Amino acid sequence: MPWLKLLHIAALVIWCGALLYLPALLLQTLQLRKDAGFAQGTPPMPRFFYNSIATPAALAAIASGTLLFLFHGLLGGWLILKLGAVVLMVAAHGCFGWLILRLEMGIFNGVKTASLCALLLALVGIFGVLGLVLSKPLEWS
Repeated sequence: MPWLKLLHIAALVIWCGALLYLPALLLQTLQLRKDAGFAQGTPPMPRFFYNSIATPAALAAIASGTLLFLFHGLLGGWLILKLGAVVLMVAAHGCFGWLILRLEMGIFNGVKTASLCALLLALVGIFGVLGLVLSKPLEWS
């Protein structure tokens, strides 16, 4: 199953990159929206990026990781910790979607702070997954 592992790693890299890029995209959109006032709507880039790149990558990473787990039958404490880190990444992903909706509705209060908090959540999840993978989890079993 090397192709499945390759798919999992590639999807994870794209998803992690998207989680790191979304706060910058949201803050730029926030600034553009504040500068434009009521004259223009929110640029469609955040929603497009979220729906077309970040979410499919997240779904592919989670689905391929689940298949790897099922095919190899791996189970251990490290897997529970890794899934906990993935939950943090999923929570950050959901927060970014919520913030995109707030921007589209014209609600600007707290977007900057929430975006930075979601980035922190994503970073903890990303480094948690990376640390667990690089610490040779098969030796934990």
